[in-house]
Amino acid sequence: MKQALRDALDARGYEKLTPVQEAVLDPKLEGADLLVSAQTGSGKTVGFGLSIAPTLLGDAEAFEQASAPLALVIAPTRELALQVKRELQWLYGKAGAHMASCVGGMDMRDERRALARGAHIVVATPGRLRDHIMRGSIDLSQLRAVVLDEADEMLDLGFREDLEFILGEAPEERQTLLFSATVPKSITHLAKNYQRDAIRVITKSEEGQHADIEYRAMMVADRDTDNAVINTLRFYEAPNAIVFCNTRAMVNRLTTRLSNRGFQVVALSGELSQAERTHALQAMRDGRAQVCVATDVAARGIDLPNLDLVVHAELPTNHETLLHRSGRTGRAGRKGVSALVVNKKARRKAERILQGAKLKAEWTGAPSSADVKIRDEERMLADPVWHEPTLETEVATVQKLVEAFSAEQIATAYLQLFRASHTAPEELSNVDAKPEPRKEFGPSVWFTIAGGRKADAEPRRLLPMLCKAGDLTKDDIGAIRIQYDLSYVEIRKASVPGFLAAIGDSMKVEGGAEVKQLGQAPVLDKAPRPASKAPGSGPKPRGDRPDRSEPSKPKYSKPKSSAPIDWNDDPTPRTKKPKSTDKPKDRKPRTKSGSTYAPAKDGGHGPARRRPDEGKPARSGKPSGKRGGKPKGPPPPAGKANSKKNRARAEAKAQARKAAKRGG
Repeated sequence: MKQALRDALDARGYEKLTPVQEAVLDPKLEGADLLVSAQTGSGKTVGFGLSIAPTLLGDAEAFEQASAPLALVIAPTRELALQVKRELQWLYGKAGAHMASCVGGMDMRDERRALARGAHIVVATPGRLRDHIMRGSIDLSQLRAVVLDEADEMLDLGFREDLEFILGEAPEERQTLLFSATVPKSITHLAKNYQRDAIRVITKSEEGQHADIEYRAMMVADRDTDNAVINTLRFYEAPNAIVFCNTRAMVNRLTTRLSNRGFQVVALSGELSQAERTHALQAMRDGRAQVCVATDVAARGIDLPNLDLVVHAELPTNHETLLHRSGRTGRAGRKGVSALVVNKKARRKAERILQGAKLKAEWTGAPSSADVKIRDEERMLADPVWHEPTLETEVATVQKLVEAFSAEQIATAYLQLFRASHTAPEELSNVDAKPEPRKEFGPSVWFTIAGGRKADAEPRRLLPMLCKAGDLTKDDIGAIRIQYDLSYVEIRKASVPGFLAAIGDSMKVEGGAEVKQLGQAPVLDKAPRPASKAPGSGPKPRGDRPDRSEPSKPKYSKPKSSAPIDWNDDPTPRTKKPKSTDKPKDRKPRTKSGSTYAPAKDGGHGPARRRPDEGKPARSGKPSGKRGGKPKGPPPPAGKANSKKNRARAEAKAQARKAAKRGG
């Protein structure tokens, strides 16, 4: 290890390296490509910083003047990238390293100026780094090492294409390190394509994964999720706590609820700007806020001091997300608590996620109001303020209190002031964390009820109907079996006399359904349902179908002659308007504003639109259908059957309109 790095670790208070840091410092791994899997909070950032030091410095103890970057560290989120930059700054500070960052949300012009001044190590997010490469503002020709931190998360967030582009632009002769908490197939595939003979390094805690984290699964009622979060925060009173949600809407709602209850809370979600996210994290580090409500993506990889509690207000989607969430606490040897808020519907999902993560959680209820008050009393009595001597400036005031009030009055006032300074806990519904298995039903009698699937009978309808008609409770009814035309119901033997007395001698319940008592349990046969259609009503066999090659009626063929078509001979007669046999009145030719053409020699103004050909007579145009309107476009070519057909149609319509006017 370089002396400058050793001095930095000593100044930071490192007495012993973590397992992952010791593993990457193995002399056999110097300069090799590594695929490292280690749990979150195990010191991976310092680990890869120590691992690439021989590659960057060589035989020197300090860096030379900065020019093109020598190392590139890529992280999935802005917060994690800036956190990595801070860690590497103190680690390489005594070696004279210059750092630069390229992350989304920051001013790109400032980043370009920092790169132009020169940097030994650049920490970046995939999207912004690709922009700099495509704009030519970063030179990768001198790269000696590339580190992908939280590589699995970058692939989950859809950065595969960006990573492949960046690794393709980097020099082939380089050291490539992939650090990840989990190593799925996608990571293995990426390592195979962009690493050379990568060595797999697996480090696990001697006591198992997340040995410093206590997992608690808290069963709550559906309506008590927010109240359970409040009581959990009050019960532990952690200096820093993170509450994880799955959506931005849930983050906003829970942040408002906690703020109204007096908690110093900040939000962290993707909709916030980079400045807002930075201020929120800084408030947590400064102690101005104690609770951070965040989504998974926004809180990925963040490291907060004194973070002792993680609350999952909504269950994560998979066990990898659970490990990453919980890894925010229990870091660097500190103890932490990861509490999952689980309702009855989500119990199986929670068990499946814990099993996938190979974790064991203590199933309990959420802290009740009484539990929080007892914990407050313990903290109050354990406060070191009771053992501090009275200051000289406070002697006079203390003497006045002792003379004016009794010891009981002073204690009562202190207790009331103490409780007023803390948020009151919430009352929760009683939910069993470990529900008792259902007891055996015992002796019973079976009954039949007319009506089954054929009558749309369902257990959810039969149960309340029987309870109402037979004066029963749901505990008096056992199994309900629905058959095609009958339903079978099991009733507790001790409740049968009351049931028979309630329904009376008619043995009928709601809707007139007849009830019969059986002497023994029914034998349920899974007989096929009767056919819904009569035999032979289905599709005919192929051989019984008519031959489609022979037309069922003669097809209409267009006449080859260019003579006008006689529409009276059409096999499909027109039914729109009857043709009129009356002769139209003699009318004067219309002027230029009319819809027909008038020859100029008859005193008209000639056609409204002439063809460019000279020497050809003007043709009458197609009527527009509107009085006074001009014909649209040039008239169709003469001498063709199609144009004659159109003229015949127009004349027939005009005659029909005239006949209708005369008749009106």
